[in-house]
Amino acid sequence: MEPRIQFAKTSDGVNIAFCVSGQGRTVVRVPTIPWSHVQQEWENFNYFLPLKPLAENCRIVWYDARGCGLSDRQGIDFSLDAMVRDLSAVVGKLGDERVDLCGIWDGAPVAVAYAAANPERVSSAVLVEAYPNGADYLDTAVGQVELGIRDKDWVLYTEMLARVLWGFREESQGSRAAEYMRACATAETLLAAYDAVNYTWDVTDMLPLVTASTLVLHSKTNPWMPVTAGQRVAAAIPDSLFGLLEDMKYDSLPARIAEFLDLPPPRRISQIVLSGTAVILFADVVDSTALTERLGDTAFRDKARDLDTALRAIIRDNAGTPVEGKLLGDGVLAVFASARLAIEAAIKCGAAGDGASLPLHLGLHAGDVIEEDGNVFGGAVNIAARIAGESAAGEVLVSDIVRGLARTSAGVDFEDAGERELKGVSEPVRVWAVREAG
Repeated sequence: MEPRIQFAKTSDGVNIAFCVSGQGRTVVRVPTIPWSHVQQEWENFNYFLPLKPLAENCRIVWYDARGCGLSDRQGIDFSLDAMVRDLSAVVGKLGDERVDLCGIWDGAPVAVAYAAANPERVSSAVLVEAYPNGADYLDTAVGQVELGIRDKDWVLYTEMLARVLWGFREESQGSRAAEYMRACATAETLLAAYDAVNYTWDVTDMLPLVTASTLVLHSKTNPWMPVTAGQRVAAAIPDSLFGLLEDMKYDSLPARIAEFLDLPPPRRISQIVLSGTAVILFADVVDSTALTERLGDTAFRDKARDLDTALRAIIRDNAGTPVEGKLLGDGVLAVFASARLAIEAAIKCGAAGDGASLPLHLGLHAGDVIEEDGNVFGGAVNIAARIAGESAAGEVLVSDIVRGLARTSAGVDFEDAGERELKGVSEPVRVWAVREAG
């Protein structure tokens, strides 16, 4: 199930939106200002929520700072003290005596300030791309470029930030990242937040007061903040370790955090498949172009986002893993270790699509996959997508391989739908339509 959005009230009366997922020791993600939106981070955009895989073995908590995402947006104070009040409200609502903190980018100084003032509440801290104050950022070439376009057209700013400065080169990824930014904050909020972060925040004198065991991680390829900034943070915290990340994709971050916190390593997609083979589900909205023209861009996107959330919940409830790089409209892709469970999930996904008036093409195939950066690739993935494209609205088509795996266990009938010539596949593929058991 998707996490439930809750609210905590700060000492100065601001409602802070937060979510909780998993069980066990509590790890609180301190947000990057102003880029946080608790719902969209979980559903569609994990750049600032790389802790998501840790929910398998602990309780992760993430929240929106005031002025951002789903928290109160009026009368916003982005001082460091205000940011600590937000974190204090969330920690107080959790009821835990002690928590672990994870601060990424602007979340790192907030985590430092809270840990220094509340040593009895913090067991450990992970600081990623940390810095003591904004001087290091303002001195970088990327920082100067960002500063120069900060007060320009809001849409142009977010598109450029996503594609050029954040590095989302692929068009759909860049557009999605820019839409995410505009959902997180307004142009006015950005200016207020960055003015506070860049020119007033300074935790230099607080670093020696942090008594919690601390891991400081910094990307080798970070053009926004020099590695020396992270090194200075680590050197000033008495009980700290320093480590380098190979790049800014943060794919290795969950495993590094789990190791530091003495948690079991989070699963990767490759760990749920049997003997290197996965059952692959591909789902896509039928004639999404026509639906977009009929409903309008905004209405279609809202309906598709809600359905995407429902499908991912169905997939997880049936022991599958949705691949985060794929989104509805671009297709929902998932992998399973069980053909039976994959078929059950596909049937439920078809019903959800019909219920949302967004009927789906649904296809299943099984084969070896290649995992890279949390995504899966390979010929088997392409065949699953092609099979989905052959299905009628709401129909589940499976390859001969999937039928063979599930023929005696799925509790459904399979109707021979013949051989199909699939684009990019050299030989015809026999497909079967899933029907209710007679």
